[in-house]
Amino acid sequence: MQHLPKHKQEVPMDERTIHNNNQNDEVEIDLSRLIAALVDKAWVLGIVSVVCAVALFLGTFFFVTPQYQSTAMFYVNNSSLSSLGEAALSSISSADISASRGLVKTYIVILNTRETINDVIDYTGVDRTYKEVKSMIEAESVDGTEVFKVVVTSPDPNETEQIANAIAYILPNRIKDIIDGTSAKVVESAIVASRPSSPSYTVNTLIGFLLGFVLTAVIIVARELMDITIRTEEDIAQCGKHPVLA
Repeated sequence: MQHLPKHKQEVPMDERTIHNNNQNDEVEIDLSRLIAALVDKAWVLGIVSVVCAVALFLGTFFFVTPQYQSTAMFYVNNSSLSSLGEAALSSISSADISASRGLVKTYIVILNTRETINDVIDYTGVDRTYKEVKSMIEAESVDGTEVFKVVVTSPDPNETEQIANAIAYILPNRIKDIIDGTSAKVVESAIVASRPSSPSYTVNTLIGFLLGFVLTAVIIVARELMDITIRTEEDIAQCGKHPVLA
């Protein structure tokens, strides 16, 4: 018994070519269409941006604790250099000056020792532990000079001033006892901060506005790109190579 061969349905060459060409074509993004969509939804962008700005402002106002800062500044005094005459001082090399600036790091290490901070706690009478006070203190050189500053941050402005000035009183004595021939002189004492250093309501409000604007714009653009509704003759042309008759 002979079996008849199965007939395969042949696809015309023209249709196969069109099919392959459609697969290889890249999707073109019409920027004018996206811009038009953003302009059309401008009222949505505005409302969402304002809502996000107000929400972040209120969240900052009610849930973020204001922080205050007080700063004390010190000058690193190398007595071994100061005791030299003017003629000798003129011959001091940059290495000597760098060594004097390097003392700033040593002073900061002494500042962060448990004994120094415990003396500060006893002097001020604040009800805080060593770790709490240490976390409130930041010290660094001012523009790479022999001057360094100590910044104290706390929700209580009076507390920051007390701790910073206690450091200004205790640290020079500690340095004098530990390191011979050097000292730290107070350049500027701390004062009570009149306004919080953080958070910034203006910056946070602006961030909220920009965040709402960007997220809304991304959603509008994404919806426009995923929209496959055919509206114009150009949309039909992108779907195939056949000519548009009507």
